[in-house]
Amino acid sequence: MPSRSFTRSDRLSAELRRLVGTLVHDAVREHALPSMSVSDVECSKDFDVATVWVTALLPESSKDAVKALNAMAKEMRMQLSKMMRVRRVPELRFKYDDSVDRGERIEALLRGEK
Repeated sequence: MPSRSFTRSDRLSAELRRLVGTLVHDAVREHALPSMSVSDVECSKDFDVATVWVTALLPESSKDAVKALNAMAKEMRMQLSKMMRVRRVPELRFKYDDSVDRGERIEALLRGEK
């Protein structure tokens, strides 16, 4: 019998990534935030906290957008509780994923630009 390589935390993270992505998209439109997207979701081992990594189209306005998303986290958690079939929806904590920005910077350096 093959071993499970897709654990419960992986399944919960994937489901949260999909649902939180739509909620972030709606929040961007409703609250006039800069364009943001969810790049990854990591759940803690006890499923109490989910760290949501977001990227922004405009990196200079990302801090304000992440702060706004963290302010809306409780409301999003309530919406998720109505959409998901889990006992307890994890607390959402939004963080900015700067890996795309670092990749672009490295690529520009390799091309010889500043």
